[in-house]
Amino acid sequence: MEKSEKKMVPTKKERRLLKRQQREQERLKHRRRKKNKNFFLISAALIAGAVIISISLFLANRPPSSESVIISEQGIHWHAELSITLLGQKQVIPDNVGIGTTEQPIHTHEENNVIHLEFAGLVEKDDIRLGRFFEVWGRQFNQNCIFTNCNGDEGTVKMFVNGVRNYAFENYVMRDEDKIAIIFE
Repeated sequence: MEKSEKKMVPTKKERRLLKRQQREQERLKHRRRKKNKNFFLISAALIAGAVIISISLFLANRPPSSESVIISEQGIHWHAELSITLLGQKQVIPDNVGIGTTEQPIHTHEENNVIHLEFAGLVEKDDIRLGRFFEVWGRQFNQNCIFTNCNGDEGTVKMFVNGVRNYAFENYVMRDEDKIAIIFE
């Protein structure tokens, strides 16, 4: 074997240096792992925080669905009586308002001024507003107008529920056996 082919055995100093370099590489590897782990933990915490904030904002800004809005969870079958008088003339509420190819939950059967409120399942206040009946009927009603008669020189719209003046107009939430009178004079 020639001298150049001879395997060189590292000296003690070289071995120490080599060991030190290996330890330094291991420390760098460990630091990178730790840094990656910290980055992952911080990222996960930020994402979790963003999710919590998003859910909080969603819950804070969603429309109310409190029990005060719910009338019934099992449906209703109520009847309210409605009379409309325009400039002294009683108006006829036609039969079958809201009854056609499908029956609306708010409807009439006969020309007897009775509004039927027949809902299955969940019923909320907005479902049984007096204005809903007028929407189904296709007629105008609010605090300013009944049909084509609007507040002005000819008269004003007034509403009474069970004999008591009421100012809710189209937003009035009907109840079973209500007697509603709308008068324009």
